Amino acid sequence: MRARMLKFEVAVVGLGYVGLPLSLQFARSGATVLGLDIDPAKVESLNSGRSYIKHISPEAISEAVNAGKFFASTDFSRVREVEAAIICVPTPLNKNREPDISFIIQTGKSIAPHLKKGSLVVLESTTYPGTTDEDLREVLEAGSGMKAGVDFHLAFSPEREDPGNPDSKVALIPKVIGGYTPACLEKAMALYSKAIKTLVPVSSCRAAEATKLLENTFRSVNIALVNELKLVYGAMGIDIWEVINAAKTKPFGFMPFYPGPGLGGHCIPIDPFYLTWKAREYGQYTKFIELAGEVNTAMPEYVVHRVTDALNAHQKALNGSKVLVLGLAYKPNVDDERESPSYVLMDLLKQRGAEVAYHDPYVPVIRPTREHARWTGTKSVDWDRQTIAGFDVVLIATNHACVNYQELADWAPCIVDTRNAMAGVRTKAGQVWKA
Repeated sequence: MRARMLKFEVAVVGLGYVGLPLSLQFARSGATVLGLDIDPAKVESLNSGRSYIKHISPEAISEAVNAGKFFASTDFSRVREVEAAIICVPTPLNKNREPDISFIIQTGKSIAPHLKKGSLVVLESTTYPGTTDEDLREVLEAGSGMKAGVDFHLAFSPEREDPGNPDSKVALIPKVIGGYTPACLEKAMALYSKAIKTLVPVSSCRAAEATKLLENTFRSVNIALVNELKLVYGAMGIDIWEVINAAKTKPFGFMPFYPGPGLGGHCIPIDPFYLTWKAREYGQYTKFIELAGEVNTAMPEYVVHRVTDALNAHQKALNGSKVLVLGLAYKPNVDDERESPSYVLMDLLKQRGAEVAYHDPYVPVIRPTREHARWTGTKSVDWDRQTIAGFDVVLIATNHACVNYQELADWAPCIVDTRNAMAGVRTKAGQVWKA
C-alpha cells in the first residue's frame, strides 16, 4: 500500500548487474525509483531487502526500500507514474552470433502504451548505432501514438558498470549521453545530473552507441594481442606476465592488458560483433575486429592443450582424468558467469573424456544458461584437502582473491594456471603449468 502512495520520479527497467546499481544510486541521490523486472523472484527479494548480486549488499537495498526511495514491481503499466524510464536489459548474440535486441523491443512494447506526454525514455543496453533512433523509437511511437522528439523525449546513455571493482562507483563514472534531439539531450542531462557527478554530452544517440562499442572493442582487440603474444613468447621461453609487468612501468604510451583462457561477461565477447554486424549494412568489413575475435575465441582450445600436456608430464591421459575448473565466474570476485570461458573449457574437457567438476565460492550452483544447459544444477565441490587432492589436475580459470592458493599448491598434484594466480606461491617443481 505504501508503494501505491509513493510518487515515483524514474523507472529502471531490468534489475540486473546494470539496472540495480543505477536504481540504488538514484535512490541515494534523493530520487524515488520504481524498479521494473519480469522476474517475480527478483522483485520479491528486493522489496524484502535481500540481494541476489554478490557485490551489492542487502543493507544498500534495505536502506533505499526503508527510506521509501525504491520499490520493485513486475507491473510495467506503472511507467505512467514516472517522468523518465531507463531501459537496462540484456543484448545477447543469437546462435548465429548476430545481435539479439528482442529484449529491448519487448520492453519498448511493454512501456509504450503507458508513456505520458513529455516523459523521457533512455536506453542503456549496449547495442549497435541506430537501435535507439530507429528500432526503439519505432516501437515506442507505434505503441504510444506519440512522436519522439515532439511528444516524448528519447536518449541513449551506455552503461559503464565494472562489477567486482571496489573503486568503481556509479556516481563517479562519467556518463556519456546522446539525445534524439537537442531537447531530448537536455532532458536526459537533467535526469542524470541528479545522480551522476560528470556528464559527457555527445551529438546523437548513434554517437553514444558508437562510444560504448569503441570502449569494448578496444579492450577486445588488446586482450587478443596479449593472448597472441602469450603463445609467441611462450614458444620463446619468455613469461608474458613478466613482460607485461615490466612494460606497464612506462608512464606514457602503454596500458596493460592481461591474457586469459578466453573472453567472458556480457560485454567484451559480444559488443564487437554488434559493430561488425552493423558495419556490413554499410559495405564495411571489420577485418581487424574479427581477427581479434578469432584469437580470443581460440584460447580455450589452447588451454585444453596445455592441460593435456600437463597430464602427459604426469604420465596420465586427459581421457579418464579428473579435472577441476577453479573459477566459474567470468572475472575475479563476482558471481556473474555470463559468457564465461569456463563453460567452454568444461565442455571441451568433457568432450575429450575428462571427468569435470568446478569450484567457485561465488557460484555455488550453476544456473540455467542458453548455451550450456548440460551443467545446470551442478554444484561447486568442497574446498578441502581430500577433495582437491582427488583431482588429477586443477585448471585455474578465474583468480578469485578469496581462494587460498597456497592451500591449492599444498593439496593439488598438478595445476594449470591461466591467470598467473600462482605467482609468489610456494610450489613443487613441475607442479604448475602456465596457460
